[in-house]
Amino acid sequence: MRIDLRSGAAGDTRAIGAELAPFLRPGDVIALTGELGAGKTTFTQGVARGLGVDGAVVSPTFTLVREYRGGRLPVVHADVYRLDRVQDVIDLGMDEIAEDGVLLVEWGDAVEGLLPPAHLIVELTIPGDYDERAVTIAGTGDPWALRWERLERALEPWVDAA
Repeated sequence: MRIDLRSGAAGDTRAIGAELAPFLRPGDVIALTGELGAGKTTFTQGVARGLGVDGAVVSPTFTLVREYRGGRLPVVHADVYRLDRVQDVIDLGMDEIAEDGVLLVEWGDAVEGLLPPAHLIVELTIPGDYDERAVTIAGTGDPWALRWERLERALEPWVDAA
């Protein structure tokens, strides 16, 4: 399961995240990948907004984990870029923190083996123009298979025809 999308600006990246939000359930995990500055936090802002979280959503780079409540589901936003060992990630206890909410992990490809079998991978890349982003969403596991067709329809405005 894979969807290739095109975001023309940061507002589009947020909108894609917001369109994904209604499909999220407690315990869902999203691995965010892509180069520095590609829009991982921007995407998370959209997800949080789509879940009804008020207030600023900022990068967890120096705090490692930020938690946002007040929406339909709690949002746990983690960044594992600065962690050197797998044990450091395990020690964060992200799986327990987010079991009643949604966990978004920046640099999630580095810890993919620690993520549950059913999760989303959102890869953000900068294909050329600085404002434009390519956004690839891939789903793994049966829970996403059941939601996939509806998710594809919701994200249709950003489908990359190229």
